[in-house]
Amino acid sequence: MRQAEFDRKGNCIRWTETPGEEPARVYVHGLGSVSAVYHAHIAARAELAGRRSLFVDLPGHGISDRPEDFGYRLEDHADALAAALDAAGLTGAELIAHSMGGSVAIVLARRRPDLVSRLLLTEANLDASPPPAAGSAWITAYEEDEFVDGGHARVLEGVGPLWAATMRLADPRALHRSATWLRRGSEPIMRDILEELSVDRVYLQGELSGELPGREALETAGVRVVTVPGAGHNVMFDNPDAFVAAVAGQG
Repeated sequence: MRQAEFDRKGNCIRWTETPGEEPARVYVHGLGSVSAVYHAHIAARAELAGRRSLFVDLPGHGISDRPEDFGYRLEDHADALAAALDAAGLTGAELIAHSMGGSVAIVLARRRPDLVSRLLLTEANLDASPPPAAGSAWITAYEEDEFVDGGHARVLEGVGPLWAATMRLADPRALHRSATWLRRGSEPIMRDILEELSVDRVYLQGELSGELPGREALETAGVRVVTVPGAGHNVMFDNPDAFVAAVAGQG
């Protein structure tokens, strides 16, 4: 396990990694998740062997610190992720990022283009105010203190066991602030940033999640949108073969 300070107050973002050649692949989790849980089985596949791989937990999640006075905006998460990549000595990394982690990766690519050579985004949040069915809405239905004082436990009871297994490891206040800022979005908004970036960009949309809004505009901007058969939001679990092919640049 490695770590890097991200707030000048001694709080650290942490990650585990496997050795290999560069450019490194950096795996980033979604809201209330853990990177290794969602991606280690992918990085271990023979098709992806030989590349340095990092599994980074964003502030407030997994093994990283969870300061109460941190903002947890998308920009804050992106800067913390940049601190990890700087400490790891990386440039031009490939970011494989899921859901909220995809939003963070998009913001990072704009703020620190030297760190990113490719984005593989799995159902990343691209817009502010996602639909009421989005997981972040279950969290932000509570005020922050209300969520900390019991809402977190109630949400855990209502979500599926897969998400609950990692959400219970996230700090409730950090989780609520992260969800709140995810729903507000970045400035500029994530979709506009993604369309303007010049790095290689791939967006994975699970077939079971329905059609991706604004797909044509994304593709016109050079984003390759791939609909993954038989998959929902968690493409890496629902169709790991297709996911591995996309990471390897073959999907």
